Amino acid sequence: MKASDLETKRFDKALDEILDLFNNLEEDKPVIQFEADVLDKIERAKIKYGGDMVDEKINTVVHEMLSWLDLDDVQTDSEESGDGEKGS
Repeated sequence: MKASDLETKRFDKALDEILDLFNNLEEDKPVIQFEADVLDKIERAKIKYGGDMVDEKINTVVHEMLSWLDLDDVQTDSEESGDGEKGS
């Protein structure tokens, strides 16, 4: 069945509304609030070395830094409700 122009426009509008609703279901808040100069340097590094490499390096450094902290007795919201995986 071929849709008319009006039906196509109505479908597109409905799809846009559904996607907008979905995107606004949960607030997307950053885990870390980087300062503007740090964000600038991250962006420059991603351009020069590639996003995957920079992400890997940042994750390695942060993982190492967090390993210095005793966090074994802290539960996240997802772990308390049984939705989280330990060690993720």
